[in-house]
Amino acid sequence: MTPEQISALVASGESETLELKATTRTRREAAATVCAMLNRRGGYVLFGVTPEGSIVGQQVSERTLEEVSAEIQRIDPPAFPEIERVRVSRNLEVVAIRVSRGASPPYQYRGASYRRVGNTTRTMSVDEYNRMLFERMHNERRWENQPATGWTVDDLDTVEIRNTVAEAVRIGRLNEPGSREPEELLRGLGLIREGVLFRAAAALFGNAERLESEMPQCLLRVARFRGLDRSEFLDNRQFNGNAFTLLASAERFLRDTLPIASRFESGRIQRIDEPLYPPLATREALANALCHCDYAMGGGSLGLAVYDDRLEVTSTGPLHFGLTPDNLFGPHESRPWNPLIARTFYRRGIIEEWGRGTLRMADLATAAGLPRPEIEEHGDCVTVRFRRSGYVPLRRSGDDLIRRREAILALLDDAEDGLALRDIAAGLVSDATERQVKRALAGLRDRGLARSNGRGLAARWRRIRSGESE
Repeated sequence: MTPEQISALVASGESETLELKATTRTRREAAATVCAMLNRRGGYVLFGVTPEGSIVGQQVSERTLEEVSAEIQRIDPPAFPEIERVRVSRNLEVVAIRVSRGASPPYQYRGASYRRVGNTTRTMSVDEYNRMLFERMHNERRWENQPATGWTVDDLDTVEIRNTVAEAVRIGRLNEPGSREPEELLRGLGLIREGVLFRAAAALFGNAERLESEMPQCLLRVARFRGLDRSEFLDNRQFNGNAFTLLASAERFLRDTLPIASRFESGRIQRIDEPLYPPLATREALANALCHCDYAMGGGSLGLAVYDDRLEVTSTGPLHFGLTPDNLFGPHESRPWNPLIARTFYRRGIIEEWGRGTLRMADLATAAGLPRPEIEEHGDCVTVRFRRSGYVPLRRSGDDLIRRREAILALLDDAEDGLALRDIAAGLVSDATERQVKRALAGLRDRGLARSNGRGLAARWRRIRSGESE
């Protein structure tokens, strides 16, 4: 590091990734900051620079560096940030500590764990420490990389395995394996070790019947609701199966359920017909849900719900690794909860770029004239929501018919001699065609509420009163 680089760093002021210390006498506070940076994004700690940004330097000896190193060695698990001396004047130097994001958070210093909040270092809460500890354990031992006890290659869809590898080779995301034996292909995908299948292999390629009995969380629930809430189903189904089967079932449901949106573009005569929600965007949401779902939760599932005004994809399990709904729509590191499943999806071409899934969904939605998708974390679930643009609730034809019948009965109540068809149509406040009026009158007649005398245009309709025979 050069003095110019030190000046450039200092110019931005203290932040989550930069701490300034005038001398190494504050090395204990600095070590706590190193601990905090290891727990998050990394950063720099500079000795010989005042908190106000003045590069003053200090005299640095080997003993100085040993004392700083000894303090950092109190961090657990062990971490080894880079320590560098940068000469800023004839006899004075800056000691720069470069901290990379830690590989095994949470880290502790002198028995306490720390985090950065803006330009301050604070003690980490017990809940946050436990969450980070759980995530560290997940990296080493998680549901998907544990043995699928009792499962063999015969329990998997070998055609799907071969199709996955063939597509990965075709698009350049996997080298030609030189064999089409399922066990060799699974080894190349990292889904088998020493002849033992991982649970990820079962979740990706497993037989539906066995998955339903042994891994019921490999489940897709789909529903089409009338209106804006869950009070009335138009369709409600469940699918058990592996991840590729669930993805195909979800996409088929959307093709059968979603209306086609039509639009015209300037300079084009032909109408453009497209699904209401971009298929590539909904596929990205479904694929992300399958990759991030917490399969360790036995009652979990993937949910797909279509309402009149929106589409929702819900997966079991909260957000992890410090991610929030807001920062998912900015540049962020891809850290899927199930990296083996995610890597297989990537190789198959289902996921296009690491860390860009949510950004891609947003780009596709806005290009289609829709609002940016919403992401909501609630309880132990995450929901991705697509909304229609300029949605106006539609009146149901059944409701219109009921209102029309009620209006006709009100007209007939005031007409002792009855009314002709044309008089009824003229007396209705809402515009109604002759055919619609005839349909409403036929319904009243069938229910014993009205009758007609005569035929054709000369027929006159009367209301049947209570106790009056037809």
